[in-house]
Amino acid sequence: MATQAQTASTSTRTASRRIRQGGFFNQTLPFWLLLPTLLILAAIQFYPGFYSIWLSFQERQGAVWNFVGLRNFERVFGSAAFRESIGHTVVFLIGYIVVTMAASLVIALLLNRKLKLAGVYISLIFIPWVIADVIAGLVFGLLVVPDYGLLSPILSNSTLFPPNGLSIPSDPAPRPWIQGFPFPPAPAMYYLILATSWRALPFVTLLILAALKTVPQEIIESARIDGASGAQALRFITLPLILPTLVVALFSLILGGMNGIGLVFTLTRGGPGTATEVLSFLLYTIGFGRLEFGRAAALSVFIAVINLTLIMLTLRVSRTEERIA
Repeated sequence: MATQAQTASTSTRTASRRIRQGGFFNQTLPFWLLLPTLLILAAIQFYPGFYSIWLSFQERQGAVWNFVGLRNFERVFGSAAFRESIGHTVVFLIGYIVVTMAASLVIALLLNRKLKLAGVYISLIFIPWVIADVIAGLVFGLLVVPDYGLLSPILSNSTLFPPNGLSIPSDPAPRPWIQGFPFPPAPAMYYLILATSWRALPFVTLLILAALKTVPQEIIESARIDGASGAQALRFITLPLILPTLVVALFSLILGGMNGIGLVFTLTRGGPGTATEVLSFLLYTIGFGRLEFGRAAALSVFIAVINLTLIMLTLRVSRTEERIA
């Protein structure tokens, strides 16, 4: 055994010496091994990104693309549809984040206890995560189809929803409390928030559950001995310790909500009217509905700047969490 170990060690040192003495190619061997992957990433990530930036300064006139400067940005930012979609996006994100974070925290706290069949519960939680957005949107849409949906008898009950029941696909938004800001939203927006939160629940729940597993139980037990209640221990001990994870989950939800279009496309299509037309669906409408690719590219650049800002903040919080750990 000792002879085999010495032989392996000698072979490793010989290979390392050959690489060091093998010239430029051997010294840059890791780069050449990664080059195919880098080229694929450049083709599917960087090229479309730079092309979108170039396209945002162009306007198609016939078969020719002409440089128009910042005109596309001015037309997008100055449109009423953009301002309205900003309001819808803010309302959607606030509702989506509050519902998802609250439900995920409660479920994670329950799963953190020593429950029987905890592994089964965690497996069941994964079901929404593995279902595609399109499938989830179609299923949620079928649930509220008037007269035929599984929930239609409840929604059409005039006692629960006076005076004529509730139709999620067609009921408009009530008069806004603040002029120019779409709140309260249409029933379809509430339903969209519910469906989107259901899809994101597994990821955030497991993220919080993993953070709860790192909280030392000795600190909790000491607080209980000193007379702290369960709510006080949660507020003053558990939540501050998992705060970096909660912030990362918050940024992840904002990124997902900003860019998600599958549920909006299959569940509401921005309707009724434009009651659920968030920024991502407005981008789809401008680009593929009206074929105004210059304006769509300008809006995509705006969304990309927001995404990059959120990613940088997430990375900064993650590094802070690692230093604390």
